[in-house]
Amino acid sequence: MTIAAAPPATDERVARTGLLRRLLVKPELGSLIGALLVFTFFAVLSDVFRSTSGVANWLDPASTIGIMAVAVALLMIGGQFDLSAGVTTGTAGLTTAILTTHYHLVLWVAMAVSLAVCLGIGFVNGYLVMRTRLPSFIITLGTFLMLQGLNLGLTKVITDTVSVGGISSEPYYETAHKIFASTITINGQPFEIAIVWWIVATVVASYVLLRTRFGNWIFAVGGDVNASRNVGVPARRTTITLFMGVSGAAWFVGTTQVIRLTSVQANSGFGLELTYIVAAVIGGCLLTGGFGSAVGASLGALIFGMTSQGIVYAGWDSDWFKFFLGAMLLLAVLSNQLVRRYAEQSRR
Repeated sequence: MTIAAAPPATDERVARTGLLRRLLVKPELGSLIGALLVFTFFAVLSDVFRSTSGVANWLDPASTIGIMAVAVALLMIGGQFDLSAGVTTGTAGLTTAILTTHYHLVLWVAMAVSLAVCLGIGFVNGYLVMRTRLPSFIITLGTFLMLQGLNLGLTKVITDTVSVGGISSEPYYETAHKIFASTITINGQPFEIAIVWWIVATVVASYVLLRTRFGNWIFAVGGDVNASRNVGVPARRTTITLFMGVSGAAWFVGTTQVIRLTSVQANSGFGLELTYIVAAVIGGCLLTGGFGSAVGASLGALIFGMTSQGIVYAGWDSDWFKFFLGAMLLLAVLSNQLVRRYAEQSRR
C-alpha cells in the first residue's frame, strides 16, 4: 500500500498574508484609530478645536511630549523603563540657566555642559541596570528621587530661590531661540518649531528602528535579552545607548522649555515621566518589551495634546483630563495585549 506524502509545510517567512492581518499586527494601528476618534469627538464639540489656532494650540504640548515619548518608546521596546526622564528635563534646563546667569558661561557652552550631564545620567542608568541586573524601574526610581532632591537643593543653595530666570539677556540667546523656540507661520497662524523637531525625531527613530541593525538589536534585547546575547547582539551597549537616547531627548526638551520661557522652576518636569510612558503605551508599546513603534508613540502624544486642549475648548472641568488619560491607558493596554496574541497566532 502506497502512503501519500504529506504536503510540504508553508514557510511563515514566505507565506502570503492578507492586508487586514498585516494591518492588525501593526503596533500603531490602535493609536491611529484613537487619534481619529478623539479628533472627531472634540471637533464636533468645539469649532475652535478644529480651527487653525486650535490645531496650533494642541500640537504645541503634543510636540514636546512626542519627542520624549519617541525616545521612551524605543527604550520600552528594548524592555526597559526610565522613571527619571521627566525630572531630567528639569535638570537640563536648570543646568543651562544656572551656568549662564550665575557662572557667566557662554550660553552654548552651558548647553553643551548640560547635554554632557544628561548623557551621563543616561549612561549611569543603563550601566547600573545591566551591571546589577536589577529592574530598571528600581534603578531609575532612585535616579528620579536623587535628581529631584538635587534640582531643588542646589537651586536653593546657588540662587536662594526655587527658580532661575534672566536667560533672555544672555549673549547668543537670539540664536538659540531661533533653533529651539521660534515659530513658523502657516495660514497666518504661528506654530512652534518644536512641532518640526517632533516630526524629525519620529522619522529618524522610525528609520533607526525599522531599517538599521541597531533597530534589530532593540527588538532582540526587548524580546529576550539572554537569547539576543547568544546570537551576538551587544545587549549591554544597546541598552546603555537607549538610556542615553532618553536622556538626550530630555536635554532637548528641557532646553526648549528654558529658552522659550526664559526661566525654569526647580520642580520642572516632575511627574511627566508617567505621561511619556502612557503616550508610548497608547502608541502600541508593550510593557513587556519587544513590540512597539515610534510612530505609535507620536500618535499617543498627539492624543494627549488633543485631549488636554479639547476638554478646555469643550468647556469641561480640566479634572476630567486625568479620567480620559486613565481610560485611554487601560484601553491601550487591553488592545495591545489582543494585538500581540493575534500576532503570535498569525505566525503559527
